[in-house]
Amino acid sequence: MLQEGDRLPIFQVLDDHGHAVTDTDLGEGIVVLYFYPKDDTPGCTRQACGLRDAQGQYSERGIRVFGVSADDVASHAAFRDKFDLNFPLLADTERVLCEAFGVWGEQEWKGQKYMGISRNTYILRDGVLQTIFPNVDVLTHADRILAAV
Repeated sequence: MLQEGDRLPIFQVLDDHGHAVTDTDLGEGIVVLYFYPKDDTPGCTRQACGLRDAQGQYSERGIRVFGVSADDVASHAAFRDKFDLNFPLLADTERVLCEAFGVWGEQEWKGQKYMGISRNTYILRDGVLQTIFPNVDVLTHADRILAAV
């Protein structure tokens, strides 16, 4: 599991347009990687729409946002189009990033246990992990990122 001060691991995944994204693509500037459980579910939709609505403020500060889940490219494309998302969604179907960041594991919701993704967010600067937000609140998430940067 990555800790503050660690470098972004080597990886390659596809984005919501089917284009390859690698660690090199995220290695410069301020990057927000937010991990979320599943496309087009209530909490994940609120979180994504909050980030979408703050995109102008992020761009002004040079912040690039990437959503990450284990959903595939087609699911990400449908989610993006349905909610007019204005940032890339990374399809981590092999859970390379999820494992590296330690977000994949046993989860519990309403007494049910299952394997899935923790709703965590990471801020990187020039490929180095700067800030970790564990178990984020979807309603305040976008503002917390702005405050941290």
